[in-house]
Amino acid sequence: MLISNFFYFFSKLFFLFCYSMIFSGDYMKVVGIVGSPRSNGNTEYLVRNTLDEISKNGIEVELITLCDKKINYCTGCDYCKKNNKCHIDDDMVLLTSKVKEADGIIMSSPVYFGDMTGLAKSFIDRLRPLRNIHAFKYKVCGALSCGGFRNGGQESTIASIHDFFLIQGAIIVGDDRPTAHYGCTGVGDTKKDTVGYDTSIYLAHRMCDVLKKINNK
Repeated sequence: MLISNFFYFFSKLFFLFCYSMIFSGDYMKVVGIVGSPRSNGNTEYLVRNTLDEISKNGIEVELITLCDKKINYCTGCDYCKKNNKCHIDDDMVLLTSKVKEADGIIMSSPVYFGDMTGLAKSFIDRLRPLRNIHAFKYKVCGALSCGGFRNGGQESTIASIHDFFLIQGAIIVGDDRPTAHYGCTGVGDTKKDTVGYDTSIYLAHRMCDVLKKINNK
């Protein structure tokens, strides 16, 4: 009886702690978007590394892969400009909600001819409804890209992702020192890419630093 009362008391305390974290403003979340058409590939590996490092700072994380989602093209119909939502009923309904609620976003893509994948671009285009309400205004955002060579288009791909963040009005960060460049850049088999791994960790550090600063932590 004593043991059961103890566990009941402990579970109540844990519930109250979680509730207070969420509703007192202490709760923060970062979503990592994998814009690769392949599952468990090199880009996803580095995104997972970045999210794992962020989670060590007490920030909730969520990995979202696009390869298993139904994402139709934006048709430029302007429905979202009048209604703050897209008229297309696919997986972007849920994905847009997840992005809207997140405090931080990591957008990633492998390099396809010097730029992001068509899948990643379609995802970005369909987030247009969030621009109407300035949903990115205080979001901390970072970019990640992987290529076949060290100078294989990672920076130009990240620049395209940064353009998206800028137009959405986001707060953009790169990887922290000692590397301190555009963000996370990987090459080839990223499980063997120590430099790429380091930039994923330093991107996580910079995102946590700015998130805590914005939220007075």
